[in-house]
Amino acid sequence: MFRGNHPTRVDDKGRLKLPAEYKRRAEEVYGAQFYITSSDGKRAEIYPLKEWEKIEEKLAAIPKFNEAKKKFLDITNYFGQMTEMDAQGRVLIPQLLREAANLQGDVVVLGMQTYLGVANHGGYKKEMDANPLSDDDKTALAELGL
Repeated sequence: MFRGNHPTRVDDKGRLKLPAEYKRRAEEVYGAQFYITSSDGKRAEIYPLKEWEKIEEKLAAIPKFNEAKKKFLDITNYFGQMTEMDAQGRVLIPQLLREAANLQGDVVVLGMQTYLGVANHGGYKKEMDANPLSDDDKTALAELGL
């Protein structure tokens, strides 16, 4: 599992150096291939290819005329690209996604269990402050067993 937050930077060429803990985990469990996309255009989602393929298997079982499936594929394909981690542990964030999510300079890399979330540091903090975990959220999580 990927967990925690590791602030870092996206360089001028759009490359994100994976924090050492995440790089080590990726190399041990997944290898160097990733699918980088977004489901909202506000954050990048870096999936080890093996994890993205699990999502694709589930999508393949959904009828092709399903509107939610179409929307999901539209946005994840629009922002998505395959990439390979280089020897220095860097991955290239697709340009469309870098621009939409303002992924340049300081970013946060968040462990989201089976993938990494990448967000603009200032924007992420502002969004988190504006939308704290509510009592309703806590109740919903308790109902799910957390």
